[in-house]
Amino acid sequence: MDYQKYLEIKEKYGKESSWAIWSRMQDTNKSTSNMEDLSFFDDKNICKELNPQIVMVGLNISEPLSGKSFSNFHGAGGGAYKLRYGLKDTPCWGAYLTDIIKNFPEPKSEKVLKHLKENPDFLEENISLFRDELSDLGSVNPRVFAFGGAAHKILDKIPEKEFTLTKLIHYSHRYDNYHDPEVYKKHLHEQIYGKKRL
Repeated sequence: MDYQKYLEIKEKYGKESSWAIWSRMQDTNKSTSNMEDLSFFDDKNICKELNPQIVMVGLNISEPLSGKSFSNFHGAGGGAYKLRYGLKDTPCWGAYLTDIIKNFPEPKSEKVLKHLKENPDFLEENISLFRDELSDLGSVNPRVFAFGGAAHKILDKIPEKEFTLTKLIHYSHRYDNYHDPEVYKKHLHEQIYGKKRL
């Protein structure tokens, strides 16, 4: 991705999207150390690490973001630190990160789904926005990973979709030992490299 395209994406989508790149931990005893550092996104050379051919998609933001560009998926809470740990040195490092539902902060997915069921036009609007997002990225038949069953269900039902879709257990999932970064890393690698499908 060239720098001009990067700036365009930052301007249009940066308040809600991000990239699968994180600063290194400063405190090795704290898994969330340095998660909120976004300073590296100001370096022009960051473009060399970005890969818009891989897109990782959540359902929605759980709470309002800081307002800083590319802050989504970079908070200390919610389990995103497991993404930093599990995606390092994989083809997904540098992938584009976004949500299928925009401008709807809600921590409980069942409430999001209820709202979508009651407001089908809102869902269609967001699907249209997602198509535009992929187009603006310049993604051509990208590989899309969905965080959790709700996001996967929406993405899977998109008609005439021009991407391949893989389901991931959500990084905030705390059951079946997925709270353990090593267990979640193994899951990510199985899905990324195709060793196992959900």
